Amino acid sequence: MKYFNKQKGLSLYLAIVIMVILLAIVLGAGAILLGQLKVIKGMENSVIAFYAADTGIERVLMDRADPKNGEAALNCTKISPCSLDNEAEYYIEAKAGGEGDCPAINNFCIRSVGTYGETKRAIEVVY
Repeated sequence: MKYFNKQKGLSLYLAIVIMVILLAIVLGAGAILLGQLKVIKGMENSVIAFYAADTGIERVLMDRADPKNGEAALNCTKISPCSLDNEAEYYIEAKAGGEGDCPAINNFCIRSVGTYGETKRAIEVVY
């Protein structure tokens, strides 16, 4: 009987140690999952920003094909970007060939930058 009296608090101590280890594992896994959720949300914003930039390129090409529209798409500048329905924005930078970082001498360089949330994506086309 003396042997059992020496181990009175051992089971309580083991239970607390096991609970602390399990809590550490759960909190670590939770931190990893929250980080992954932020990455996934960033991917969603990236896709929307990319398609906003694509919209800018398509708008310039559409305006070029239809002379009635003139150069309305080129009014979307960095200072006053054009907004889309889903709160995304885009702006366009157009340069003549050989001007700035546009290497194509006889062509034009169009760069469209789409923004959604904190994410920006750009597309550059030479035609």
